[in-house]
Amino acid sequence: MAGCCCDNCDLSALRERQSATLKIVLIINAVMFFVIVAAAIYAGSTALLSDSLDNLGDALTYGLSLYAVALGTRMKAKVALFKGMLILLAALVVAGQLTYKLINPAVPIFETMGIFSLVGLAANGTCLFLLWRHRKEDINMSSVWECSRNDIASNLSVFVAAGGVWATGAGWPDLAVAAGLLLLFLRSAFRVLSSALRELKS
Repeated sequence: MAGCCCDNCDLSALRERQSATLKIVLIINAVMFFVIVAAAIYAGSTALLSDSLDNLGDALTYGLSLYAVALGTRMKAKVALFKGMLILLAALVVAGQLTYKLINPAVPIFETMGIFSLVGLAANGTCLFLLWRHRKEDINMSSVWECSRNDIASNLSVFVAAGGVWATGAGWPDLAVAAGLLLLFLRSAFRVLSSALRELKS
């Protein structure tokens, strides 16, 4: 009986730690979405816009994960399934924007792209650091970790795109990186959805 009480205490402590971390990273990503989307619109950058959608998706994901902390395994799997669909939706938005820019090409402002990709990198690096200890605790937190790890690659890719635009004076590096981020979103959506489906079937 005492062991059972102890287990409950440990579970409550774990949930409190997870909730505290998720609240912090939720705020960071919500703020960064508004900052980066404004910069993306100003710069006319598809890659930076993809990065901002990633922040929005993460903010929604962290909010859902915060809700799922106290749920059972099956409900966490259902929440993870919904998170996978959100990532897939972000991929479709990027695909639409990419198609538009291919039809209506333009050269983005590389200075804005570079500066705000580094701002995003600092913010997402902080989130990744905070989530590191939770990455293997359950499917809820592992799906959060998957999203955050993608953010670092996204920020670095946008910085590379800014360098490409500067070096070539053309918009294609921005579109090339946006296409790469699209593939990253699709891969991440597949991983999260497949893990959630396996959990639901088991």
